[in-house]
Amino acid sequence: MAKAEVVAMILAGGQGARLGVLTKKIAKPAVPFGSRYRIIDFPLSNCVNSGIEIVGVLSQYQPLALNTYVGNGHPWDLDRQNAGAYILPPFQKSGKSDWYKGTANAIYQNKDFLDDCNPKYVVILSGDHIYKMDYGAMLKSHIERGADATVAVYEVPWEEAPRFGILNTKDDDSIVEFEEKPKEPKSNLASMGVYVFTWSVLREALIKDEADENSNNDFGKNIIPMLLNDGCKLFAYRFAGYWKDVGTISSLWETNMDILDKPEDINLVDRSWRIFSRNPVKPSQYIGSEGKVTNSALTDGCRIYGDVIHSVLSNSVVVEKGAVVKDCVLLPGVTVKAGAHLERCIVDFGTIIGENVKAGPSVSGEGPYTNHKICSEGIVVFERGLKIKADSVIPGNSMIDSDIEVSDEESVIESTFRV
Repeated sequence: MAKAEVVAMILAGGQGARLGVLTKKIAKPAVPFGSRYRIIDFPLSNCVNSGIEIVGVLSQYQPLALNTYVGNGHPWDLDRQNAGAYILPPFQKSGKSDWYKGTANAIYQNKDFLDDCNPKYVVILSGDHIYKMDYGAMLKSHIERGADATVAVYEVPWEEAPRFGILNTKDDDSIVEFEEKPKEPKSNLASMGVYVFTWSVLREALIKDEADENSNNDFGKNIIPMLLNDGCKLFAYRFAGYWKDVGTISSLWETNMDILDKPEDINLVDRSWRIFSRNPVKPSQYIGSEGKVTNSALTDGCRIYGDVIHSVLSNSVVVEKGAVVKDCVLLPGVTVKAGAHLERCIVDFGTIIGENVKAGPSVSGEGPYTNHKICSEGIVVFERGLKIKADSVIPGNSMIDSDIEVSDEESVIESTFRV
């Protein structure tokens, strides 16, 4: 085991239920994003760019795709001597596996891994945020202040503050109180779920927390309040760059659109802070003589014969002649057949959209797949590995899920196949 002064631990085990069918087969951090990335590429790349070379990835829900994607860490230059990306599933003992009970318990179960690395500092990260951040600058602040814990914060609009864990601070940014989703917030400093801890302090807190049967084993709800009560020195670290939690369908869609609309805020071609990724080797993208691409992002293997407008396309997407794709996010291997018209759609791996299908907010009414709980703003989400019947008409706020039981007359699914 390589030794390091700093070790990063990425919490990547969440189910991501608010993403509906997009996380039916894979963990949220493995969901494709921005044409050629996965969500987990951002914290992994931030670590490498920040000079952190030992990274633990704590997987749990549907781990296979995530574990395969991260592999030995080669795309992020983490496969060198004295560096490494380590996949850390729930700890097994006596033939049984104890699932991570919370964010703090996940780190507690891996304290032996951390002890083997023997770091002075541990950086705790979430695997489901889109942002570029120098953790080295945050660590420097932590050390200079002699902090026991430092929490990255983001100033949110006051009206949104009740949705977040809020930190109340003194003028010197020392933390005096943590409030989980307060109805009447005293501050608009929202916790980003990015922490720097002095390992000796965190280790003791994790053991104490694990012994508390009433604990939720959560950093925000339990560890931070415990450290405050124990008189530890906690500071807020203000982050002013682009940061989005992509835990909902609307936020995932909006953040993909931000790549097109706000390239100055989320610059993915910045050579000074590259976002690395693992991509299949494909031939170059091809735009046919009648194809047209406007203000869109697409990558290798795409073949465009129709109109693509303000959309984000992953590898190997095919848009046939006469098809229109507008304000959409198409994941790897999607095919849009001739005459189809998609607007505000997220289409998962390999799904085939049949000829003359119409889907999106321009289609009025509701149908058997309408799901206002997960889908909003007219967005339509298609599960992976589906073939959608030709001429289907699908209103906005629908989630096309093969597990939903509908009559043959109402079904828009012609068949399903493994992807």
